[in-house]
Amino acid sequence: MAEHANVYPLRREPRREPERKSHPEPQPEPRPQEPLWRDVLGRRLRLLRQEQQETLSETATRAGISPQYLSEVERGRKEPSSEMIAALAGALGTTLIDLTEQVAIDLRRQMSLVPRAGHARPGHARPGRTRPGDVLALAA
Repeated sequence: MAEHANVYPLRREPRREPERKSHPEPQPEPRPQEPLWRDVLGRRLRLLRQEQQETLSETATRAGISPQYLSEVERGRKEPSSEMIAALAGALGTTLIDLTEQVAIDLRRQMSLVPRAGHARPGHARPGRTRPGDVLALAA
């Protein structure tokens, strides 16, 4: 005799109440997603490695990591520690500050392509404008 199991969904869909308004309120447009640091860093690392015509194995060996891990970093799947980023920068013949500055430039360039709603929040710079400490804040 087979047993019957009750299965309940983890999330329940919210109940929709019948519309009472004759004119529904306009829904806000979904905001485009901002690029992630790890994605931009990964693309920059891959570009540097390819400019030097190196394989994953060659760069990974000099940085002291596995080629698989470097591949995941380059694809934005892993978020490396600051020590790992410094090791990769050294293996690619650049400095941590130069790499960080280049990633910050790439982020700003990508952010200029993302439409912004309203004005910048107080204390935050608008895209394309830099303030003292911007790059250092990204490296921390």
